[in-house]
Amino acid sequence: MFEKLYNLLNNEKGTRVCKDITDDACKHVPKNYFLIIFSNTFTSLGDTLSNPKTVLTWLMSYVSAPVYLISLIVPIRESGSMVPQVAIAKYINTKPIRKWLWVIGSLIQFLAIASIGLIALNFKGSTAGWLIILAIVIFSLARSVCSLSSKDVTGKTIPKTRRGRLKGYTVSISGILVLIAGLYILYTSNNGEATVSFYSNLIFFASITWLVSALIYSRIKEFPGETNTKSKNKTTFISKLKLLKTDTHFRDFVITRSLLLCSALTAPYYVILAQKHVGKESYLLGLFIIAKGIASIISSPFWGKLADKSSKNVMALAVLIASVLGIFTFIIISYSETLKTINWIYPVAFFILGVAHGGVRLGRKTYIVDMATGNQRTDYVSVSNTVIGLILLVTGGLSALVSLISIEGVVLVLSLFGLLGAYKSYKLPNVE
Repeated sequence: MFEKLYNLLNNEKGTRVCKDITDDACKHVPKNYFLIIFSNTFTSLGDTLSNPKTVLTWLMSYVSAPVYLISLIVPIRESGSMVPQVAIAKYINTKPIRKWLWVIGSLIQFLAIASIGLIALNFKGSTAGWLIILAIVIFSLARSVCSLSSKDVTGKTIPKTRRGRLKGYTVSISGILVLIAGLYILYTSNNGEATVSFYSNLIFFASITWLVSALIYSRIKEFPGETNTKSKNKTTFISKLKLLKTDTHFRDFVITRSLLLCSALTAPYYVILAQKHVGKESYLLGLFIIAKGIASIISSPFWGKLADKSSKNVMALAVLIASVLGIFTFIIISYSETLKTINWIYPVAFFILGVAHGGVRLGRKTYIVDMATGNQRTDYVSVSNTVIGLILLVTGGLSALVSLISIEGVVLVLSLFGLLGAYKSYKLPNVE
């Protein structure tokens, strides 16, 4: 069953494509393909239902957490999962089988997210805010382990020219589940039932997705790969960062990726603009989640197929869409009193941004997996994520300060950087 469906989804006829993986791994590609899709589908759903830009922001508002703590959850969750990766990679490189690291990381994420639901039910104010921040820190550290190990497991079990479609199908399927969740939240909000208990239960449900994912991921057939023994693994944090100096291709990718951050960093500002010019009605949460779900369903298969042909072109096109959207948003907010008060315009903009951000994420992930092999892949992922995490902290902090003056101004500046990112992406060499 797995083999027939795999051949159908990947338009594969005759001899199976097994580019960049071993002969042993080739025999298990169809089953591993769907196990990865199913496990990642659940974590994607969990990510959406515990998203710091939407659900966690709403939840922390309900428990009366201070605004300055609410503003910390996005940069902590995003950068907290990236910055430690150079240090973690040293340990991961000693393991010939790495799926169990992902499983353990997923179980820790389950516990961290579940604890947020318990905190919301039992604490208020600053106490609740600081405890939720602590849970997010723990979640982010576990997420960094999963991020590193998953790239290597995918590289060892799924052949080149099939990895982009795998990610595309994953996001598309999870998008359907996200759409259903968004419709349910919208229905509940319209009936006046959205209470602290409701959002806590939503968080509890989100946590379970990581538990289910861990069980599914444990069934992947992974063969031992390249390792660095502890005695030989003398590389330090600084020596790994030297990759940015010695490896021109890798350095260009990291510079490009930093310019692609506009699609991620502008997202919460669309939510803030909606609250500012339309209102803080709870139905907006459902609309934003629905917009994200539809964007994933529609765009992900397209981005996936295109990424298998040229992942750098996916990055270029996707960030170009995000940048043009940001420029138009700035013009509307600055010069049109009528358009900026229309309630549907913000979910529509969030939908377009969701399409673009999905392409940016899928493109860069496919690019770096195809760019290297073995422990070099782990080094590339860890160094790039650590650097991007630090940049994200600085950029996010500066954006937060500037937003006190002009929210739409932040969107414009980030979008202009995105235009440069589109050019830099286009100039990268193909790795497929």
